[in-house]
Amino acid sequence: MLGIINVAASHTRPFLDIQVGARTDIGRVRKNNEDCYLIDAPLQLYVLSDGMGGEAHGEVASNLSVQTVVEYCNQVHKSNATPLFGNSSPDVSERTNRLASAVHLANQRVFEKASSSPSHRGMGATIVAAWMEEQRLSLAHVGDSRAYLLRGGSLDQLTADHSLVAEKVRVGILTPQEADASEMQSVLTRAVGTSDTVDVDTDEQMLLDGDCVLICSDGLTRMLTDPEIASMLLTSTSAQESADRLVDQANENGGVDNVSVIVLRVDQKPEGVLRRLKIWK
Repeated sequence: MLGIINVAASHTRPFLDIQVGARTDIGRVRKNNEDCYLIDAPLQLYVLSDGMGGEAHGEVASNLSVQTVVEYCNQVHKSNATPLFGNSSPDVSERTNRLASAVHLANQRVFEKASSSPSHRGMGATIVAAWMEEQRLSLAHVGDSRAYLLRGGSLDQLTADHSLVAEKVRVGILTPQEADASEMQSVLTRAVGTSDTVDVDTDEQMLLDGDCVLICSDGLTRMLTDPEIASMLLTSTSAQESADRLVDQANENGGVDNVSVIVLRVDQKPEGVLRRLKIWK
């Protein structure tokens, strides 16, 4: 298990001030924590991963995944000559393509480690990575860990689960309620490290003053409904309070899995408003 926030520099960007809260917990049932997250505050990079594999050491896969993404993005920040992994998409920005490239590299490293060691064979991980550049939030993800956006009281899921039940819901075989009750919830159709290549989903969002972004493992979403999550995000006084309340409630509701959350609250900086007024004159 890993939960690290690198706060070596001010955690701000022009126009926006980002308040961060994060927490990971083993839950009430599991014997070890295969979730991990890593936050690089100077880079405004947030990465969360949920390992899978049990005796195959899912915690190794999740740790390696987040470390690889952060390492690669720091290299990109220092040099445009950093090689690109996977195919780039013309539909998203260079920053988002680089984030997807980081996930492709993580997939390669986890797969190589799993293939080279009998004790690690079968391990893999989900991943959600978010990288901010001014007001643009770049997202890359694989698996069923999620990213949400709370805006104006409405909670929207930004990522699509790569799971068997989610696929059945999308094609109309299962209802969302049937999917929530299914014993096949944990069966993934896509994961980091289980194959030599992986498809990485990407998305971009322009953040606004008052927005709240939640990144979480399925240990949260299996224990709390979306309305419950939205209510806690809306009624908490800080990002860290949101993170703590969400984890505590997941455990209170049974805590059947490890649970990890990163909460980002967006506040517009006063100087950002003045700067915009000057630009628009």
